[in-house]
Amino acid sequence: MTTPTPLCTRRPLRGLLASALVLTTLACAAGDAPAPSADTQQRTASTDIVHIQPDGPPANPFSPAVRVGNLVFVSGTLGTLPDGTLVPGGIEAETRQVLENIKAVLASDGLGMDRIVRCTAYLADLAEWPAMNAVYRSYFADGKYPARAAVQATLLFGARVELECVAAAK
Repeated sequence: MTTPTPLCTRRPLRGLLASALVLTTLACAAGDAPAPSADTQQRTASTDIVHIQPDGPPANPFSPAVRVGNLVFVSGTLGTLPDGTLVPGGIEAETRQVLENIKAVLASDGLGMDRIVRCTAYLADLAEWPAMNAVYRSYFADGKYPARAAVQATLLFGARVELECVAAAK
């Protein structure tokens, strides 16, 4: 059985690769590294993180959505009313309220439901999948559904459904 050679005792790099590495290291250490290109600056600016909080600072330690570059990550959303109570009426009513809540969060960032590219559905009981789907389907143009996964889970406040989504900004 052979023991791996520690990285620090391996043979040094040779040729152009070693020269490029040394020159780059020296330039960076001396502060002579070239300024970032406009393309690099644009990519850096496009990855700024924006916390989307349409109702002001949240009471709980999460944002309703966060934009990073052109992606908007919508937090897990329940079918709650503005006062924080769960909408009555079971899976269909909750699904409708969840989607209305997501729609409002996206609208606050200038986006519509058509920009959603991925959803994860958490259901208290997967037997309610067909009823949830009937409402869910009505929020998207025919055949233009986000990629999606479903998981059975125990949800807060006795909720029947929770959705989290990713949307692509324009």
